[in-house]
Amino acid sequence: MSKRLLSRLLGMFQSRTQVGVDKAGNRYFTRVEEVDGTMKERRWVEFKGADQDSTTVPVEWICWLNGQRKKAPTPEELAELEARRERVKQNIQLLKKKEEEERKTGIQPVKKIGKAESPNLQSFVKQQFSGTPPDQQKVNTLGPEDRPKDTTHTEDATTDNERYTEPTGTGATFKPGTWQPPT
Repeated sequence: MSKRLLSRLLGMFQSRTQVGVDKAGNRYFTRVEEVDGTMKERRWVEFKGADQDSTTVPVEWICWLNGQRKKAPTPEELAELEARRERVKQNIQLLKKKEEEERKTGIQPVKKIGKAESPNLQSFVKQQFSGTPPDQQKVNTLGPEDRPKDTTHTEDATTDNERYTEPTGTGATFKPGTWQPPT
């Protein structure tokens, strides 16, 4: 067993391939090794210096280490992403300066969020249910004279005998089961 462990440790240093280095000086390696009879790629990082701070690993390298990326990030890609991050930082600083100036001058910009108007549901209903306008669409229900005499029914006397296709009223007047979709 000690020979196997020794050969594995020796093989680890001989068969590893350096894939890249980040701007912090951390080096990234890969090796193909046999695990349970199948060949698998193992990826790892060796930190620069004695301080092994995992927060120094860039996101692109973390994705590669976790297998979310098949290929390691190239130096060109890393430079482009760093330039993009720098532009975002500059834009944030400009926006903060602009906001600070607006506070000093007292001029508040008008901010619009979302749509200017709510959708017109009446036109939607007219398109879906051509014929009578939605405020005139009613569904016939059983009146008090049509109900069976042997059942007890507790319904408020102010309830209409007709149901509208559009729900109306407030929470205080809502009665479950009174609204039915149009048929």
